[in-house]
Order: sequence, then structure tokens, then C-alpha cells
Amino acid sequence: MDSSGKPSTAQIVVLATSSALTAIFYTIYRNRSTTVSRLKEAKKVSIDQDLKNVLSETPGRCIPYAVIEGVVRSVKETLSSQFVDNCKGVIERLTLKEEKMVWNRTTHIWNSTEKVIHQRTNTVPFALGSHDEDIAATVRVVRPLDAAELDLETTYENFHPTVQSLSSVIGHFISGERPKGIHETEEMLRLGDSVTGVGELVLDNNLIKLQPPKQGFHYFLTRLDYESLLRKQGNSVRLWRILTLVFGITAFSTLIFIVWKRYVQRRQKKKERSVLEEFKEQQKKRMRELNIEESSVSPTSCTVCLSRERSCVFLECGHVCACAQCYEALPGPKKCPICRATIDRVVPLYNS
Repeated sequence: MDSSGKPSTAQIVVLATSSALTAIFYTIYRNRSTTVSRLKEAKKVSIDQDLKNVLSETPGRCIPYAVIEGVVRSVKETLSSQFVDNCKGVIERLTLKEEKMVWNRTTHIWNSTEKVIHQRTNTVPFALGSHDEDIAATVRVVRPLDAAELDLETTYENFHPTVQSLSSVIGHFISGERPKGIHETEEMLRLGDSVTGVGELVLDNNLIKLQPPKQGFHYFLTRLDYESLLRKQGNSVRLWRILTLVFGITAFSTLIFIVWKRYVQRRQKKKERSVLEEFKEQQKKRMRELNIEESSVSPTSCTVCLSRERSCVFLECGHVCACAQCYEALPGPKKCPICRATIDRVVPLYNS
């Protein structure tokens, strides 16, 4: 905070940044907390022969937010892995990532980075069936790629290093980017995988469907079980709550510090004005006792003896109010006659 009482640029930046981050993290925390609350309230439905009857008797023939646990079953065709024999699934994601080292001009070190240069996702219609193979009832999964927790199993992974020549090494050193290679992965949702789906459960033309909710609820499709999904979402809520508290406390502490420093500075200035007024009254009283006219005293006269010229600057307060002889006569610890601040050092004043 500067001498005028205004907060410094650093304090304003800290306050603005921490306040903005607090608002962002709080919004995320509220959204995640709402998601967990809705997950806990979701109706858990079993895949059995009575599921159609249950939906038929439900108003609108749908359950707005339901939890279904089952195994992946194909509807017609399946997808085969391009790298692994006898590996079939219903969702396949192929990803190519470029990995390289980038020179950081600030820290002067090489940082490892990666960039997705190609990604393709293939999917075929599939359903969730009961873990009991004797139960024929299934739930068709609609728009699986819209799910929030679509975690796929990595079925293939390979790294293709970049072949470098001497000229390319020199060029990469000059440009500040050093390619490492291409990381290739294949991920699949395989037949027989246990999947937990959370969404709107509807009965449409004698077909049971699990589809994205229409009321703004999150759509989940994960290989985790229901309890593990709740724990994962709960851990995420705790993380965002901690971040909100940390940055909220930082913003509040910075604001309190700025207000307190401004209050202390204003109080100090008020005290200085009061001391200065008191000093002027004492000076006038002294002049009356010595029968000296106020107009006969030079504005640059020493405020102590009223006869010699002011010839020194008191630091750190900066007042020029006394001559060298009166300064030497001040009792220790020496204090400024104007503001009563301790005199750390004295600089001679030369009038030209």
C-alpha cells in the first residue's frame, strides 16, 4: 500500500484473482454437489422380467432418473479390435497423440507436452443385460457418447519414437521444440463388461431404453459400480470445496489486510494532524510569552528557537523544522518536534 493509502498493484491482483477463482470454484462445487445429491436420489432398478411391467405402471412410462447395472450385450453387429485377436466390443476409440519437449523461456527447462492429432470413435447399438444369463430382458443404451463418465478399457498401446538426424536435432534446438514420437492407443467397451448406467429409463414401443435425462441431470455410463461412482463423485466435490475454501480465505484475508492497512494509515494521518495543530498552538503561546509578533517571524525560522534558519531534514518523517543547534539540544531518544516520530538520521539542508 502506497503513502496515499491506495492498495498496491500486487494486492489488487491477488484480491481480484483469488475472488474470481473463488467464484469459479464455488460454481463448480455447487454443480458437482448437486450431481452427487441427484445420484443419491436416483432410483435403483434391476434388470429382470418384471421391468417392463414396472415401467408400464409408471406415469409417463418412464423413470426420470434411474440407476441400471448390467453387462454389455450386442444388439446386432459388434466391433473387433484392430490390434488384439478375439477382442470384440461395442465402442472403439482410436487416439494418436504427438509427444514432444518444448523449451520454456521463463524457467529455462524442457517441458514434456502432448497433443491429440487424431481421434476417431466407432460405436454400434448395444444393450445392458442382467448378470443372470437366464433373464432375457435388456435395456437399450441410447447416445452412449454423451455420457459423462464413459471410461473405456485400453486394449492396445504403442509408442512410435521419432527418428532424428543431425540436421533435425539442430533445427529442433533452434525452434525450441523437440519431438519425441507418436503415442497410439485403442480403447474399447468390450462385450461382457459390467456397466453402470444412470439416466432416464423409458419404455418406448415395447423397448426399454436408457437415454440422457431431459431435466438437466448428468448422464453416466461407467464400468464402475454404483457405490464406486458415488465415491468418485464425492471425492471430486471435496476437492472443489477445498479449493473454494482456500481461495476464499485468501481473498478474504487480502481484503481484511487492505482495509486494516488503510484504517491504520488514516488513523496515523489523523494523529499527525492533531499533533501538528497542537504544535502550532504551543508555538503561538511561546511567541506570546516572548512578546514576538507572528508576522516578524520568518516562515523558514526554526520552530524551536524561532531565531535561526531551519538547516536539517529529519528522516524518516521528512520534516524540515529545526536548526542544527536545536536538533543537538533535543533529548534522547530524539524525536521530531512536529510529528513525534523517532529521528533515524539527519540530512543537512543547504539553502542556495
